[in-house]
Amino acid sequence: MDRMDEKFTSITEANRNFSKVVKKCKELGEVIILKNNKMVFSVKSLDFNFEEMEITDEEKFEIASKRVLKKYHKAFEELAK
Repeated sequence: MDRMDEKFTSITEANRNFSKVVKKCKELGEVIILKNNKMVFSVKSLDFNFEEMEITDEEKFEIASKRVLKKYHKAFEELAK
């Protein structure tokens, strides 16, 4: 089995055996939970070294946009009127 495939588990399996998900998180840093073959949750280990984790430009943009929306929410509401 490919190491990447190990990161994925069904929501049914996660519900049945969450300790297995936790074990995978400790080994891999993250486990993706699928429902109907779609990614619905990401479980990350807090023991994982996030400084070594790469983040995509899309993820950086999402983080930055959420911060802007949160900070200027009232101004955006006024502009929308």
